[in-house]
Amino acid sequence: MKKQYAVLGLGSFGESVAVTLQSMGCEVVAVDNHMERVQDIADRVSYAMKADVENPDVIKSLGIRNLDGVVVAVADNMEASVMATLVSKEMGVPYVMAKAKNDLHATILKKIGADAVIFPEYEMGCRIAKNLMSANFADWIALSPDYSIMEIQVPKAWVGRSLQELDVRRTFDVNVVGLKEGEAVEVNPDPEKPLKEGAVLILVGANTALEKL
Repeated sequence: MKKQYAVLGLGSFGESVAVTLQSMGCEVVAVDNHMERVQDIADRVSYAMKADVENPDVIKSLGIRNLDGVVVAVADNMEASVMATLVSKEMGVPYVMAKAKNDLHATILKKIGADAVIFPEYEMGCRIAKNLMSANFADWIALSPDYSIMEIQVPKAWVGRSLQELDVRRTFDVNVVGLKEGEAVEVNPDPEKPLKEGAVLILVGANTALEKL
């Protein structure tokens, strides 16, 4: 059975979330009070409608109690954001993710029950900055304030050597959880297999250890 989500607010963030969820096989209801945004996304999601998410009756009319999750992406309107989050949780939505515009907004959202509060622009800025730290970085995804997943091209000194020989876990205090060669991804790669030039390692570990590496 397809998972069902509602995305409330169709700015650049909300639109990208809605379209991506739909492309991943979910059923998505997209809501915004600007008709242009609704029309723009209408043929890319299951259902799009113009409505004021600041109105609790409107949110209740969406039947969101049957959804797997709600993404509240109307951060610029704090009242609408808080109301949509509060009503969603009161109606029993199991997972509500809300976008915040500042720390006060985030604190309020957490207190009224938001399961996750995010700052997309800030988080993307941190991710890009970390990617720029080294030309070898392919990607860096924060799991928590202290731990991350990092993709890194196999260093030249490692080419032709195996993970077992390098003893990455003991030497660098990180775990290799995957290996990418072109479009192919190998989870838990063979520790005795020589690493190839151009391949990408997927590492998990403490930020301090990843930064040293």
